[in-house]
Amino acid sequence: MAGAALPPRPGVRLALALGLSALALLGCSSKGKTKEPAKLVKVENPQVRPDDVWSRHIGDGSGGYYSGYRLALAGDALFAASIDGRVYALNPANGEVIWRVKTKARVISGPGIVGDKVVVGTLDGQVIALRRADGKEVWRSAASSEALAPPVGSGDMVVAKSVDGREYGLDSGTGERKWSFDRVEPNLTLRGLSAPLIIGGRVYLGLDNGKMVVLRLDDGQMVWEQTISVPTGRGDLDRLTDVDADLLPGEGGIYVVTYGGDMALIDLQSGDSRWRRSIKSYAGMTVGGDKLYITDDDGTVWALDAESGAAAWKQQELKYRRLSPPGFFKGYVVVGDYKGYLHWLSPQDGKVVGRTRLGSDPIVTPPVASGDLLYVMDAAGKLAGYDIKPPK
Repeated sequence: MAGAALPPRPGVRLALALGLSALALLGCSSKGKTKEPAKLVKVENPQVRPDDVWSRHIGDGSGGYYSGYRLALAGDALFAASIDGRVYALNPANGEVIWRVKTKARVISGPGIVGDKVVVGTLDGQVIALRRADGKEVWRSAASSEALAPPVGSGDMVVAKSVDGREYGLDSGTGERKWSFDRVEPNLTLRGLSAPLIIGGRVYLGLDNGKMVVLRLDDGQMVWEQTISVPTGRGDLDRLTDVDADLLPGEGGIYVVTYGGDMALIDLQSGDSRWRRSIKSYAGMTVGGDKLYITDDDGTVWALDAESGAAAWKQQELKYRRLSPPGFFKGYVVVGDYKGYLHWLSPQDGKVVGRTRLGSDPIVTPPVASGDLLYVMDAAGKLAGYDIKPPK
């Protein structure tokens, strides 16, 4: 189980931390029988030819831990991090290193971009802020446990989340703690990787008890709370309701999905559900055009109408391949799998229309797209920028 190398902390909830060694759990039925990953079928007459424009390695990747890494893309650089403590700023066009620093910490989440700073979380309960221009350390702030969720920020505030269920508001200039928020969480949870989402002066949080809460950014006071999923079933695993995927902002509200099997579009102001449907996911989702794309817990890729939640199609040829969150690039849906393959799907019907391979290690970090390239990183730290060519 990923993260098992860490000593237990008093009062910290038992986290499954479905890491590279524990991903097989997601391929098991309730009766404990492992479900065989779907065998790949050759793509006949591919519509796209993925083009590896550049690639490089980012340190040691996640080092066998399940991570909260995110690729942070901005106009000046593409930022990435590694378990060996290195944080990178890369030229997005060619992958060349702009700067690289070693924090001497086990970096496990982020980077996030907050104004002129880059922030990361560590396995040892720290949030570290680096100067965006050159990577020089600005401050470190202590959390109560592993900071597996990517830190985020806006204005003069950084919001961090630790695996024991606590959230913190930190001064972006000094790292001083301005507020903290805590909720009683279940004894058994997945990973606690859902990143805080800041919109305006509010922080939206997905919790491991199946709830979503909204806090004021300046002082951490709760605005409202909404139950997305409630525990069902007899066994502990059957009763997991974690909001583990990142919350996703949309025009009509915020999309949220739980491991308990509930998905909803939540109104920003009131917390009311605009629509709900049954989908179980721990990975994530993205929006492309008028559709919402999501990978569920068994490897089915769904396309939903973003406004109503109605299903447009579902792709089941990749079941049990432990898919990454989807990306959307130049009109195509892209998902990675546990063997390092990238699958390119048609947005019209979900058909696999192209395929390439980044490496032999799992892809769990969400792909990030610019107008020119799609950026993908695997668990071993191999990072690549892809374009697509038309079919021959």
